[in-house]
Amino acid sequence: MTGAVVGAVLGLFAGALLRPAVARYAVPPGEPWGSCLPTPLGRCVRHGERTGPPPLAVEAVAAALGAALGGWAPGRWLPLLVWLALFGTVLGFVDAAVKRLPDALTLPLFLGTAVLVPLTDHRPAVWLRCALAAGVLGLLFLLLALLAPMGLGDAKLAPSLGAALALGGWRAVYGGLFYMWLVAGLWAVALLVLRRAGRRTELAFGPAMLLGTLAALLAAAHR
Repeated sequence: MTGAVVGAVLGLFAGALLRPAVARYAVPPGEPWGSCLPTPLGRCVRHGERTGPPPLAVEAVAAALGAALGGWAPGRWLPLLVWLALFGTVLGFVDAAVKRLPDALTLPLFLGTAVLVPLTDHRPAVWLRCALAAGVLGLLFLLLALLAPMGLGDAKLAPSLGAALALGGWRAVYGGLFYMWLVAGLWAVALLVLRRAGRRTELAFGPAMLLGTLAALLAAAHR
């Protein structure tokens, strides 16, 4: 319980620092990165205009992730999961806003994950499994991007998630894929019921990928 509370508080403060990154990268392709510095209430510091996600939305999500990690994540996985949570929060909001996962975020996420995986588990067999899972998920989502209505950004995000999932074994990798599509399906149904989307509406898949990965990793940690 104490870990969850501490994680929530740290996540809340982290969310305030992540909000400017969301505002910077949540721009359509071809446009320059945003330059406005938003407050937690979603107002630009310089101009006072409404910008970025709704007030306290980023902070609330970061706090929830912090509580989940602080309360349930194994200590040896925490550095990697915190890394994923920080980038994942920004990527999730950016993808939801403009349907893109910028290279400026997915590339450092992958590089950091590649460094943290060997530090998380020192067994070469686990490193090999993580590398294989990263390749498999990357190839899978690349094929989906070429053959289905899926973005290349999803394919660039997938290797990082595959490597993290493989820390929990192949069962966690399969579970992560299942949870990704489950979350996406439930979200799509909810939008249809609320009439916020139609059958042809393009939905961001990045948030579902990130939430599915978190769910599978937390489940693997307690098996």
